[in-house]
Amino acid sequence: MMFSKLSANSKMSLRFGVLAGMILLAAFSRMIPHMLNFSPLGAIALFGAAHFQKKWLAVLIPIAATWLSDLFLNNVIYAQYHPTFTWFYSGFYWQYASYVLIALVGMLMLKKISWQRVALGALSSSAIFFLVTNFSCWIGSTTYAQNFGGLMTCYAAGVPFLKGTLLGDLCYAAALFGSFSLMQQQIPALRPALSASNQ
Repeated sequence: MMFSKLSANSKMSLRFGVLAGMILLAAFSRMIPHMLNFSPLGAIALFGAAHFQKKWLAVLIPIAATWLSDLFLNNVIYAQYHPTFTWFYSGFYWQYASYVLIALVGMLMLKKISWQRVALGALSSSAIFFLVTNFSCWIGSTTYAQNFGGLMTCYAAGVPFLKGTLLGDLCYAAALFGSFSLMQQQIPALRPALSASNQ
């Protein structure tokens, strides 16, 4: 096949381009109408962690794709809720921190990829997002008492939204990991290089 004759640099560029493109496409699928909290963002953090050999890219590319899709959502889709151009929404750092944590967990769990590990990673992603973002809703809140009981009440209030998070993480993880695995079978250039110096 023509892809088998590519130079090492061309293979790295092709692999990087496909991975980054898939992550960006998944991030912008947020524009499609969906159930509450059904999101690709946890799955793309796992996907990047599993497939980028340079681990800083595993964090940077998913976060950049998330930020670009946030820009579009906040300033085009939901522009009526933002009186001025919005670069970052209030409290964004909590959600972004959860994606960084998900990527770090993915680096540990997905050194070897299997459907069992991907499924466990997706469940872990949902748990991390739930714990971090609900903690951010509780801390400093005037709605919830600033004690352990108030924190538990806040987490209980977040449980109805957990279904969408779980479904989103599982469905997008299956789609991303499954489709890239199929592409790797057809295009050898997409398989990881042996050298740790590659991306």
